[in-house]
Amino acid sequence: MEATVSKLRNLTNTRLTLSMADSLNQVLLAYLQGQRSLTATLNPLISLALAEPSALAAFDISPRQVERSLAHRLACLQQVYPTLQAWCADAFATTSWLETLWNFWLPLALQLADCRQQQQRPIVQAVLGGQGTGKTTLGKVLAQVLGQLGYRLLSLSLDDLYKTYAERQHLQTQDPRLIWRGPPGTHDIALGLRVLDELRQAGPDREITIPRFDKSRHQGAGDRTEPEIVHGVDIILFEGWFVGCRPIPPERFEQAPAPILTAADRAFARDMNARLAEYLPLWERCDRWLVLYPTDYRLSQIWRWQAEQQMQAAGNPGMSAAEIDAFVEYFWKALHPDLFIQPLVTQPGFVDLVVEIDADHLPRRIFRVCKS
Repeated sequence: MEATVSKLRNLTNTRLTLSMADSLNQVLLAYLQGQRSLTATLNPLISLALAEPSALAAFDISPRQVERSLAHRLACLQQVYPTLQAWCADAFATTSWLETLWNFWLPLALQLADCRQQQQRPIVQAVLGGQGTGKTTLGKVLAQVLGQLGYRLLSLSLDDLYKTYAERQHLQTQDPRLIWRGPPGTHDIALGLRVLDELRQAGPDREITIPRFDKSRHQGAGDRTEPEIVHGVDIILFEGWFVGCRPIPPERFEQAPAPILTAADRAFARDMNARLAEYLPLWERCDRWLVLYPTDYRLSQIWRWQAEQQMQAAGNPGMSAAEIDAFVEYFWKALHPDLFIQPLVTQPGFVDLVVEIDADHLPRRIFRVCKS
């Protein structure tokens, strides 16, 4: 497994060279510490930004707008940095978080704030990403950044829409292949539609009941827990491992990638594909689309293994390597990334923003899929 980690990491080229990344951190830190003027800070930042035209386009920044846009971003950075500094320094082993804040989290927050103003109602930002891609971290950082800018963000996971434990036990008697929670068919779609509709239509003082799911209940099978009552939400971050995935032509499974190998595998994949149609009304409630896209989908298997190793090192029970392989491959059989996610990040019209995630869980490249 460790050899595979090393191999995949070597296949990943960083978005900036080490010297450029160091330079960006140094420039930003010097400005934040009052050791560098605005002009002396903007000049190198403009040069770095113009070297990444795809990222500028992804955040709706034209070359003529670069200086004004980056000056505004710097002002916002000064505003949010004191709040984020302690949390990020504790959560991340290196100073790479400042680069990620500048290149990804902060411009995304500003883009969401602009969208909220334009829509004049709460907006739903959909986020598709598997384990290890940074969905949870993104939600925590955006909540803090947007909070400093005067907006309230609510994170809602597809997991929060799971059917109850009793309902899933009954479902498993009807379809024994649903041995894990997570595939299409294990969620309460009517509940999701009600919650998203109420959030999108709510006034600032209206209280909304948000379902929450506790994965630790029933020996890890999970169940609903005490709901959260919220009001005054401006932006909803709706995230999940297949949020936004759409049904594909059934004949695609005749030449499906591994581990979809047997007739039973193909039948399971076709059935999961058919059930995706039930989720389309949920996707229609989303205003914006973001995909956190690993540079190699097999990284999710490695990240799961690393997470289990950390759990076991802390004295908690965890899966063996063989159990992890079976667990991850089960979901690849249900909705294979090559079949369901790759089209979203290569064909225009599906998503607004794609963020490639490297083997170290860091954003490597940010772009929007454009018509050729």
